[in-house]
Amino acid sequence: MTNGANKVTPAQLRKLEPLAEVPEEQLQWLIENSIYRECKDGDIVFKAGDPIKSTDILLKGKMRIYAKQNGNYREISQIETGQITGYLPFSRVKEAIGDGQCTEDAAILSCPDDKIKEATTRFYELTEALVHIMTSRVREYTALQQQNEKMISLGKLSAGLAHELNNPASAITRSAESLQQQEHHALPLIKSITTACLTGEQATAVIDTVTALLKRKAPHLTLMQRSDREDELQSWLQNKAIHDNTLIDALVTNGVAITDLDKLSDITETPQQLSAILNWFAGLTVTNSIINDISESSKQISELVNAVKTFTYMDQATDRQFIDIHKGIISTLTVLRYKMNKANIAVTTDFDTSLPEIEVLPGELNQVWTNLIDNAIDAMQPNGKGSLHITTNRDHQFVQVKIADDGTGIPEDIQNKVFDPFFSTKEMGKGTGLGLDLVMQVMHRHNGTVKVNSVPGETVFTICFPIKEKTNKH
Repeated sequence: MTNGANKVTPAQLRKLEPLAEVPEEQLQWLIENSIYRECKDGDIVFKAGDPIKSTDILLKGKMRIYAKQNGNYREISQIETGQITGYLPFSRVKEAIGDGQCTEDAAILSCPDDKIKEATTRFYELTEALVHIMTSRVREYTALQQQNEKMISLGKLSAGLAHELNNPASAITRSAESLQQQEHHALPLIKSITTACLTGEQATAVIDTVTALLKRKAPHLTLMQRSDREDELQSWLQNKAIHDNTLIDALVTNGVAITDLDKLSDITETPQQLSAILNWFAGLTVTNSIINDISESSKQISELVNAVKTFTYMDQATDRQFIDIHKGIISTLTVLRYKMNKANIAVTTDFDTSLPEIEVLPGELNQVWTNLIDNAIDAMQPNGKGSLHITTNRDHQFVQVKIADDGTGIPEDIQNKVFDPFFSTKEMGKGTGLGLDLVMQVMHRHNGTVKVNSVPGETVFTICFPIKEKTNKH
């Protein structure tokens, strides 16, 4: 390492875009108070956690900043020729958030932070240039942070929604195919009923009896009870010279008893008539079952779509709104339902429905619920099951939400770090280390707070929002 004055000129620095407008004498001062050093491809320039003690100008080469996460490495940013990193005026960053490694042979001009602090009192243009770099870096970091976290969240939600939507969609497809098969069976049934030659009085009695059976709720039978009922019905049908055993399942499933068959037998005159009616009844029960399946599956899809609309507020304004805090929590639980079911997690809620509405940015608020609930699920997965409990209540002038899980807990020595950017205990690819930092930022924007208390088997995140009175707008 040598003094910068021996290696760099103001003209060279003026070619760098961030310093293009800085007067020559100020650049000369910067050079004279800096150290010039050269690094080889692969050299570690600084390590995560190192105090940031200098402003570093990359005169040539490239450098990668990356963080280690559960034994794996994740790139945070790339620094290229002409860019400035390290200490910047008025920045609150005190330590390196990752390791800095050269990916090409590099030359770096480093000015100690105490000299930069001195420059802020002497050189307006140099200070302005460095502050501009800082604000740009904050803006880029924030955009990258939000984008990364949104992509992680989107990946989690899309995977869960794909499974949640696939189940009812597959059920509808299967039901449609079954309904088509029933249509093919309908013509022979119509023929058998037509040839049965029922009188008008008989037809009316049959229709009334069958309609009553279709409306009646079938009782729940144990396996033993079902087996006994099947034997009873089979014996009855054989005594009536009806040997179609395919009828038995439909009759038992729909709660048809011997007394019901006796009633139908009294209406009809021949085994052929009775057989035609029972086959018709069995066909109707299958059709009704298919229709119910389609209806239920359609409701599930509609419920998921509505949950997504509520979750994203895609059809509403994006500015602050007064909302019922429970709607966002419920929609988040819905879109994460697949992941919770897969992890064998039971959810209980204790909502105070008398809470006043709070003024928030709804889309941002749902990111809070997503990150906290998703983290809770991950914490419970190692146990193979878990219990998630969410409560809401009023705490004086605040709406308070508590999200509790019985997972592995957060070790005491890292509880004060969980809200730090890029800090994560998850495996690579399962988190950016930005989720709880995002939660903290959202709460700050809403003048709220988020706190955590954790011991093994119980972790509770407490979120508080100030209650604001609604005002009439004219």
